[in-house]
Amino acid sequence: MILLAFDTAQGALSAAVRDGKEELASLFEERTRGHAEALMPMVETVLAEAALGFADLDALAVTVGPGTFTGLRVGLAAARGIALSRGLPLVGVTTLEAIAEPVAAEADEIVLASFDARRDEVYMQAFSADGPERTEPLLVALGDVLSRLPLGPLVLSGTGTPLMTDILAASGRPFRTSATRPQPDASAVARMAVRRLGERGAQAFLTPPAPLYIRAPDAKLPGGRDPGEAA
Repeated sequence: MILLAFDTAQGALSAAVRDGKEELASLFEERTRGHAEALMPMVETVLAEAALGFADLDALAVTVGPGTFTGLRVGLAAARGIALSRGLPLVGVTTLEAIAEPVAAEADEIVLASFDARRDEVYMQAFSADGPERTEPLLVALGDVLSRLPLGPLVLSGTGTPLMTDILAASGRPFRTSATRPQPDASAVARMAVRRLGERGAQAFLTPPAPLYIRAPDAKLPGGRDPGEAA
């Protein structure tokens, strides 16, 4: 199986190609704007490095949020377009899952993935060391973070880590920070997607995933419609 994954949802742009066993090619760059213009050239470069074309793909994967409205729409629109044109399954992976996946945690530790959501809020989700979710994806005010955390030592990942560090240090909660990238990486998205396809089969992913909006988007479509209506 050949799978192409990409991410445009937060403050980076990345793409990766993976077969059932290993990564064949990948690119990552930090980027806060211009995802729409840069995505397809990066995808074409990654495919070329893997000596593959779109006709060789068996599946796709893309991040679905939380993230910026524009970034999410760029990635989802591109992924849906490719999937529809080639009849491919499309796996959705959240950005919180993507930054938690590379973290190496001890058995008793909890991985806390978080993004700075501005406005004194964070997007966050807790995971067990071996991967299962401990909480749902949440949008939490900084003053309420401690009350939403499961008990146990924490490993912090993501752009929300500096905010979490201040809160946890003041509370006395045991924690450490991960050295993994604080932005989603398509390499992690691809690994997760391959596992899910193996567990559930391609038929489970023939319906395109919807964007994950935890906070209502600030942007409005013509007529004042919420962007989620057009997802």
